[in-house]
Amino acid sequence: MDTELTKRLAVPFIFVTFLSFSALSYANTFIFNPKKLTWTAVNHNGKVVRSGKASGGSKYCSDIKRACKTPSGTYTVISKQGAGCRSSRYPLGRGGSPMPYCMFFSKYYAIHGSYDVPNYNASHGCIRVRPHDAKWLHSNFIKIGTKVVVHPY
Repeated sequence: MDTELTKRLAVPFIFVTFLSFSALSYANTFIFNPKKLTWTAVNHNGKVVRSGKASGGSKYCSDIKRACKTPSGTYTVISKQGAGCRSSRYPLGRGGSPMPYCMFFSKYYAIHGSYDVPNYNASHGCIRVRPHDAKWLHSNFIKIGTKVVVHPY
């Protein structure tokens, strides 16, 4: 057996394996379930550290005349703003809807605080959580790059 070749291959394999698992296994994850109207914060050890009520995108938005469900899939947080965050799109034509502690996981979709978190999916696609939960998520849990998982409707 060529032990020199084995030594040369061992380090890259271990390093590649570490890179593959470290990004997935050692990161916080925010999970939204639009069927149960809940969110869950899972830490880097896989432990649920907090959860709460949430509301996602509506089946149909009359102002834009189309479905506006939050798209299911896996995302990462790409930007965050504080308590003064506001929508640039809604209401239509002028924007300005409050979105305190917004945490965007795509260009048009964010997790944010709202005093209106009904027992049904009601937004234009964002994930609404209670204001105190949004503040906690923003300050203590969600960073740029945090994984966001949106379950299917």
